[in-house]
Amino acid sequence: MTSAVPERLPKAYVVRTELEAILDGLDEGDPVPSERELALRFEVARETVRQAIRDLLVEGRIRRQGRGSVVSRPKLVQPLSLRSYTEGALSLGRVPGRILVDWQDEPADADTARDLGLTVGTPVMHLERVLLADGERIGLESTFLPLPRFASLRDTYDPTTSLYAALRASGIEFGEAVERIETVLASPREALLLGCTTALPLLRLHRRTVDPAGHPIERVRSLYRGDRIAFEAVLTKV
Repeated sequence: MTSAVPERLPKAYVVRTELEAILDGLDEGDPVPSERELALRFEVARETVRQAIRDLLVEGRIRRQGRGSVVSRPKLVQPLSLRSYTEGALSLGRVPGRILVDWQDEPADADTARDLGLTVGTPVMHLERVLLADGERIGLESTFLPLPRFASLRDTYDPTTSLYAALRASGIEFGEAVERIETVLASPREALLLGCTTALPLLRLHRRTVDPAGHPIERVRSLYRGDRIAFEAVLTKV
């Protein structure tokens, strides 16, 4: 019987596996051995060590600090549900926050008009914010709302707080949402806002939310750093 395991594993994979074992014995914030030290320990080229370190950076096991790397804290695991980012972060003991990037009214394009049940060109409210967890930038969220329905938010809403909490306080009830998740790379602007490189994989979420009567509430496009956040869903038998 032929083994399914390759007889000769790539050196970078072997180094990464050994390095993961080292990380398991370290605490958050502890320094990771230098490239030079690891190359000598594993008797490989420094480029092989760099590849292993790049993989662990993308996975979020380690992060850059100064000229070296340290052990990262575990990823923020967000449930896929109809609750706000704030609620999800607080439930995990993290401190949520937001930085306002842009808040303006603009004509709905074809996709936005379709999702919000509007005619193309109808004014919509566009709210763009950076999402924070314990002060760290982990996401970039763009929310589109039908302007005729939510124009009053201009006078009452603080964009650094939970939008869902504000909508619920105004009497809006959430019915259901359809959400799609994809993997993308950051554009230069997105990378700047998220504090990452354009080579870092991002999780892109598209969400369309309606109220119990089926009337559209929002269209949301969110980008999350793949090294700092993960999502989970509870599945039940149909």
